[in-house]
Amino acid sequence: MTLLNDKIAIITGASSGIGRAAAKLFAREGAKLVVNGRRQDALEVVVAEIEAEGGQAIAISGDVRDEALQASLVETAVSRFGGLDIAFNNAGIIGDMAPVAGLALEGWRETIETNLTAAFLGAKHQSAAIGNRGGSLIFTSTFVGHTAGMPGMAAYAASKAGLIGFVQVLAAELGRQNIRVNALLPGGTDTPASITNAPDATPEVLAFVEGLHALKRMAQPEEIANAALFLASDMSSFVTGTAMLADGGVSISRT
Repeated sequence: MTLLNDKIAIITGASSGIGRAAAKLFAREGAKLVVNGRRQDALEVVVAEIEAEGGQAIAISGDVRDEALQASLVETAVSRFGGLDIAFNNAGIIGDMAPVAGLALEGWRETIETNLTAAFLGAKHQSAAIGNRGGSLIFTSTFVGHTAGMPGMAAYAASKAGLIGFVQVLAAELGRQNIRVNALLPGGTDTPASITNAPDATPEVLAFVEGLHALKRMAQPEEIANAALFLASDMSSFVTGTAMLADGGVSISRT
């Protein structure tokens, strides 16, 4: 039996990277999906790949900071598939990188709104739709601001650390409804958004980032998707309110 047989899931940030890998994995495990990202064309490619493997998915593009978009994702899951069981709130940005004294208020607000406020908007509508049927809400956080402070990443760290506090409160609020709420904290992951794939990235940058990890490498998106699958499925039936590291040991490595 597949791990998510007949479950209905929303995945944001699904057009590339971790979200794309999770969408394909969740579909293989039996879930029916509503996938979101900013680029409709990229989402349609993901949907086509899922359908080619026998899965079901619907693409809805839009900005997760828009409450109407968050409501639409939930309404689509309910109207097209009959309900909602899982939401992987994965969309996020690194945002402007600068020392605090040089960080513009506009850049700060954009990062906080994309990474934290959008999570609130998603959870608000997702939890209401799941109701007493039980389910799983997952939020992509990070080790930055949790186990490590990295210069120039104040807005990113604050937004992602805020997610962990939000997850703890939400888990306490929704536990009686058998809704589990967890944060997933990846380490460095080989995605298009990674600094190691920036146009000006050098082999030395990649070697430095890899060396920060105890495993001396970065994750592949599929590896983080596997961790998300654990939190989405009944394998984690007694796991809620956690900040689960899937970080290749970057949090503990000093070598």
